[in-house]
Amino acid sequence: MDRLSGLDASFLYLESGTQLMHVCGVIVVDPATIPGGYDFARFKEELSQRVSGIPMFNRKLKFVPGRIDFPIWVTDDEFDIDRHVHRMAAPAPGSERELTEVAGHLAGIPLDRSRPLWEMHVIEGLANGKIAVFSKMHHASVDGVSGSNMISYLCSLEADAPPLDSGEGAGDHQRAPSDLELVGRGLLATATKPWQLAKLVTPTVRTLVETASRARQGTAMAAPLTAPRTSFNGTITGHRSIALTDVSLDDIKQIKHAVPGATVNDVVLALSGGALRRYLQDRGELPDTSLLASVPVSVRNESTRSGGRNKVSTIFCRLGTDVEDPLERITEMSVANAHAKDHHTAVPADTLQEWAEFAAPRTFGLAVRMVSDLRLAEKTPVIHNLVISNVPGPPVPLYFVGARIDALYPLGPIFHGAGLNITVMSNNGQMHIGAIACRELMPNVWDLVDQFPVELEAMKKSVLG
Repeated sequence: MDRLSGLDASFLYLESGTQLMHVCGVIVVDPATIPGGYDFARFKEELSQRVSGIPMFNRKLKFVPGRIDFPIWVTDDEFDIDRHVHRMAAPAPGSERELTEVAGHLAGIPLDRSRPLWEMHVIEGLANGKIAVFSKMHHASVDGVSGSNMISYLCSLEADAPPLDSGEGAGDHQRAPSDLELVGRGLLATATKPWQLAKLVTPTVRTLVETASRARQGTAMAAPLTAPRTSFNGTITGHRSIALTDVSLDDIKQIKHAVPGATVNDVVLALSGGALRRYLQDRGELPDTSLLASVPVSVRNESTRSGGRNKVSTIFCRLGTDVEDPLERITEMSVANAHAKDHHTAVPADTLQEWAEFAAPRTFGLAVRMVSDLRLAEKTPVIHNLVISNVPGPPVPLYFVGARIDALYPLGPIFHGAGLNITVMSNNGQMHIGAIACRELMPNVWDLVDQFPVELEAMKKSVLG
């Protein structure tokens, strides 16, 4: 039986009509590379054959009666590709702006929980002759790394080559157990929770003591609830705005090599901080203190838990938006992030996942409704300003159903109180940056994204001379 972990299920419980918990992506492909040329019917048929061998694309949720335990995944015996793959055209003239208008609209539509939790929309009519595939996958089913892997399993290294091996056990069938069996398992899981809670107390206390000691020494990661308030830190709606851009991965690496101790992730965070500084300064909204980002960290290699799709933890880091000089910002960030990584390493990798096992659907759902209805995100301290993710991508060209991938723009969820998400993915020498925001809080996210290339040039001048 394939039971959702507590962390997986929490993304279901945290979801509402405004706080949508799917992860999205804009995949820009060149149809000219498809053997025999592009035809939507053939494209969909080939895609159908590829997803048929990957369980993630063919499973749906089955809830436990009374919601006394987390849902399970079962195979959808009525799976229909036509309910998941759709075709549309971008409005004229088909520039990136029109593409992101369509993507923003699609990102604001919830996934149907009665079916496998994914969709792909093939968007034609782009002015450059390319095609975009807008993908949606629920966070209950994938995290950043596994979501990237799922897309890669539909790809090949050459236009006419077979897809990469998914390694998921193609053809596995997850049976649908009876309600009585689910209730029995749920009651057993509930009965063992006090014992599980007792096991967590000692390591949690040890972590709190370690954090307090690091705080006294000045080597702790940045603390949540210490972020300054900005215009995108409020109650979100279900409307989304999206913007995309590219920067050179070689430029990022050159900057990294020029700053002792810096990593690619440090440069990406410093670049984001500089772009945000420019955006807020142009609007007359730059806070005196630095913005605080929540940075998801994969613990897939360190986790000892076998179940669950989400293997993540979080680091909080300051973005140096209060520092004008890019070199000074990167230098400070590399030191602070090194402390944050050491602090994070000292915390058991499975801590977040183990505490999430106590997630209660009614409690989570009530909390989300209260935050939204009472607009608490505007009245309480800001936990963090935004989410920034850096997802590793393929170092070589990939072909999606025969079409060469020219760009991969990942887009994560946004939350009440943090209405902006910036996600970066490397791909064949480029760094693709996708930003998604609540449209009411940040109506034109392009104003922010357009600052990334500008800030990169300033960084190169400051760091490389």
